[in-house]
Amino acid sequence: MMAEITNHNINNGLISIIIPTLNEAGNIKETIISSQFSNNVEIIVVDGGSQDETLFIAKSLNVKVIISPAGRANQMNAGAMAASGEILLFLHADTRLPTNFEEMMRTTLAKPGIVAGAFALRINAPNLGLRLVEFGVKWRSHLWQMPYGDQGIFLTKDVFQQVGNFPQMPIMEDFELIRKLKTMGKIYLLQTPVITSPRRWLKKGIIQTTILNQIIVIAYLLGVSPQQIRNWYSSTKL
Repeated sequence: MMAEITNHNINNGLISIIIPTLNEAGNIKETIISSQFSNNVEIIVVDGGSQDETLFIAKSLNVKVIISPAGRANQMNAGAMAASGEILLFLHADTRLPTNFEEMMRTTLAKPGIVAGAFALRINAPNLGLRLVEFGVKWRSHLWQMPYGDQGIFLTKDVFQQVGNFPQMPIMEDFELIRKLKTMGKIYLLQTPVITSPRRWLKKGIIQTTILNQIIVIAYLLGVSPQQIRNWYSSTKL
């Protein structure tokens, strides 16, 4: 049975924005600044052992900084545990929020039957291939209600705790969380995008990265262990 979520919690509750980091000195400042358009948020940077200036930059911007064992699931769960907010937003360190994100999140979570939401995706590079990637993400998200972590997944803390937090997996933790959430209700996809870095597509190649991502999903659905997938993914040097 779902925990009771009141309109007061959604309309007036604090939003905790949880940002896992690992050597994100080149991105973290813009991400944090994009999250500070509202006074009713707290920003929690959860670092997994950065060796660059990530921690210095985050602390200089007056946000909460905590240290966690490395791994996105570990870091996001640690951030959720430290969060004071009644609404949680999990945001990648290279992704910027739209200016009216707070209002859109609250409106989404107030809709009947909605247990979580996410944004559309905009990749920050003028490349036709990336526009096709964005189209594919939009199609997947709306048809299957399967947004991924780079789209800024948000939900109430009550629902997050009820679903059991992010599973302790080295990869695919966002995929598995969304699968569990879909058994509880609907996932709402906003039309307004977050803006994310193109680095992982440009480093290996747009086509290669897209194909690899699909192979990883298929392998996971066929029962290949997350650790095996992670080892293979790491060996590709994406």
